Amino acid sequence: MLDSPKNVFIAATRQDDGKTTVSLGLIANFQKHYPEIGFIKPIGQRYLEEQGVKVDEDSVLIDKVYGIKCDLKDMSPVAVERGFTEKYILHPKKNVITRQIEESYSRVSKDKGLVVIEGTGHAGVGSVFDHSNAQVAKLLNSKVILVSAGGVGRPIDEILLNKALFDKEGVELLGVIINKVRPDKFEKINRLVRKALTRKGVDVLGVLPYHSCLSAPTIRQIIEETDFKLIVGEQGIDNIVTDTIVGAMEPHEALSYITDHCLLITPGDREDLIMMALNCHLSQVKGCTRISGIILSGGIMPHEAVINIARAANIPMMLSRQDTYKVASVIYNLTIKTKPDDKGKIDQILKLISEHVDTEKILATI
Repeated sequence: MLDSPKNVFIAATRQDDGKTTVSLGLIANFQKHYPEIGFIKPIGQRYLEEQGVKVDEDSVLIDKVYGIKCDLKDMSPVAVERGFTEKYILHPKKNVITRQIEESYSRVSKDKGLVVIEGTGHAGVGSVFDHSNAQVAKLLNSKVILVSAGGVGRPIDEILLNKALFDKEGVELLGVIINKVRPDKFEKINRLVRKALTRKGVDVLGVLPYHSCLSAPTIRQIIEETDFKLIVGEQGIDNIVTDTIVGAMEPHEALSYITDHCLLITPGDREDLIMMALNCHLSQVKGCTRISGIILSGGIMPHEAVINIARAANIPMMLSRQDTYKVASVIYNLTIKTKPDDKGKIDQILKLISEHVDTEKILATI
């Protein structure tokens, strides 16, 4: 065990349940009690090139939002690159990874009153290279907060399964935060989850309602995560996309599905649909729909006059060589991460955690 300040390890029942959302919000509340806070994501799977080194993007986000006084590389000591797992299986070096984590943690935690440690996926992730989240939490002598997505049956089953792995390593579970609960079912799920988990000896530290804006990508993020080419509309690149419509119908039928901040996916030769969406956007009628962007599928470009209208309206228009169905699948399966310049999202996250998570109870138990 390492001598350390107070540690909180943020884990989840599965990937994309909201660990980073919780970490962002908790740090803001913790700073009221601990001016000097450290952050580390010992093992990262999505990394960026920053200052010449590979750093997990969540570490970059936390650093840029809070100005954490830690070396970026120490905040993300192990980057799981392509081929990392295969190399480890063929030539396992457990002690090397352990040493990297310990040394980085030692520097991150120096002169800090509290360190927030973010895991990767569920409790067992990392087992293949002998450093599961449960094992890393034990290594860093940390107590755990578990994040799960909204629901009743499945989340409770997964929480108890993950708890068993932490229990096996002798790691204390402080409690759980249930995330992304549909507003229309919030009261019911809040009541049932608390009742069921209390029976199992698990504290519910908070229940967070789902906000679509937190899962909504911007056009910029879509371009960064795909090979779609931006043709026009760079000034609208930070438009948020809250809905997607596939243009495989007549324009008068599509009118019923076009909503504010929607993304239209349609073949480039469906100029009737494209013009219908652009006209909706350009109309001066009060309450008219404001679309966020258009993806032209099939590698087909519309007439230059249509492109010029999109350019004049500052509507981002992107081109993909994939067919409409594949483009829609790509958009649906995008992993949307909060970025440092997503001020609106970050403000919403801080408000959510402040209003729905019992941070005083967390501070009292650590």
